[in-house]
Amino acid sequence: MTQTVESGQRFPLITQEALDALRSRIGEPFSRPTPHVTEATADSIRHWVYGIGDTNPMWLDPEYARNTRQGGITAPGTFLYAFDRVVSGYVGGLPGIHAMFAGTDWQWHAPIRLGDRIEAKPVLKDLLELQSSFSGRSVKQTYRVTFHNQNGELVCEADSWCIRTQRDVARERATRESVQPKVWCPEEIAEIDGHYAHYQRRGATPRYWEDVREGETLPTMLKGPSTVTSFVCFTQGWGSLYVKAHGPAFEMFREHPALGIPNDLGVPEPPERVHWDSELARAVGVPAAYDYGPERISWLGHLMTDWIGDDGFLNRLNVQVRKHNIIGDLTACNGTVTRKWAADGKHFVEVRVIAENQRGEHTAIGTAVATLPSKGE
Repeated sequence: MTQTVESGQRFPLITQEALDALRSRIGEPFSRPTPHVTEATADSIRHWVYGIGDTNPMWLDPEYARNTRQGGITAPGTFLYAFDRVVSGYVGGLPGIHAMFAGTDWQWHAPIRLGDRIEAKPVLKDLLELQSSFSGRSVKQTYRVTFHNQNGELVCEADSWCIRTQRDVARERATRESVQPKVWCPEEIAEIDGHYAHYQRRGATPRYWEDVREGETLPTMLKGPSTVTSFVCFTQGWGSLYVKAHGPAFEMFREHPALGIPNDLGVPEPPERVHWDSELARAVGVPAAYDYGPERISWLGHLMTDWIGDDGFLNRLNVQVRKHNIIGDLTACNGTVTRKWAADGKHFVEVRVIAENQRGEHTAIGTAVATLPSKGE
């Protein structure tokens, strides 16, 4: 069933029948949309890192990268979001039930190198029924995705999940004192610009494991203020879920009618337009257009790779997306070292990572684990 936001018709609700049908697919292979990226080319890497605001020369400068431990251009691990729609939040089943991306647990086993051809293989892992104050009955839908390169090497394993919410219930329960997008004054923008101008990554200076202490804080990394333009910039590198035009768009709506939500001109558009259409965002209980969850997780990955430096390796990034990052929000990415240990000849650090907006709300929280060089190596 499709509807306009203004029509008064109801979006579908979660039913036991639909849940049982979806649960029968757990562990089974399934068809999925064509990935946005299948090969780590110089262009696809560049589009990705520009989309998350990460200009590390390890990803972009061949001469610089040749002199690093990796010996050539690599890509940040979160680049794998562009290689699979499912790990990015594409979910099957429960037509008409809104899907809000809620997190990923990344575990990387090998670097992504220039020229790698990577194949993703997702399966539905779990369905967990929930009761939330946001939309009443809801479902946590988790997929396991494995990534192998052209040599058959396991590059990464990831669990990624969305929360399926009932749109009308969420809209009706939305508080009327909803947060409004922040309007920034010129002085505040100048201060943000100053942060960007003076920010420095660790780079080629090794961060030795012996020099890190538990309780140490990472330098703050700012992202934003968020705009529809910044969301579009991210989409150029990531590829989106349902953004199609002309004949391919209508074909998608014929195959999946619940995706076609008419806009105010009566033209069907996908629910993904909540990321640029504040009216539809409010219709699903959010105060304004908001970012993509994978974008914020990738920012926290950027925080980590800049902090560990060229000689480090990010092994794991497990992040929960807790609140919406709406247009106008400025995100401060921070981290605190919580643990360090050695095992199997490697030296690890664990970092508590947090994305916090200008209202002091934690919009994403998680844990990162990285390997650092040791002075004894």
